[in-house]
Amino acid sequence: MLEPTRKPGTTDYVEIKFRIPSGKVDEIIKVVAQHGGQESSGPIPWREVFPDFNPGVALRGGRKKEGLTQKDLARLIGVSKNRISDIEHGKLPIGKEMAKRLGGILKVDYRVFL
Repeated sequence: MLEPTRKPGTTDYVEIKFRIPSGKVDEIIKVVAQHGGQESSGPIPWREVFPDFNPGVALRGGRKKEGLTQKDLARLIGVSKNRISDIEHGKLPIGKEMAKRLGGILKVDYRVFL
């Protein structure tokens, strides 16, 4: 006869990071541990933290940070506004040379676009 079995518990974990007063560290670690939390040991790859990141998101963020419209940016790098739009929407990739030009204009490391 089959007996009901207990299903294994599944728990989704999230990584969080926050600032606390230095005198509260031990207390906070104890509270978090009581709830099943763990300290991370070492750095976490940024793509793991931001799985939905893509070069178009970086382009849009850099462009807005500099106060540029798509039309302004297109004029500065010598491409059409539609091309900027297509890159931002993930329809076109960003090549290394284009990434270098964008990085210079938007004042960010070009590798963020690759």
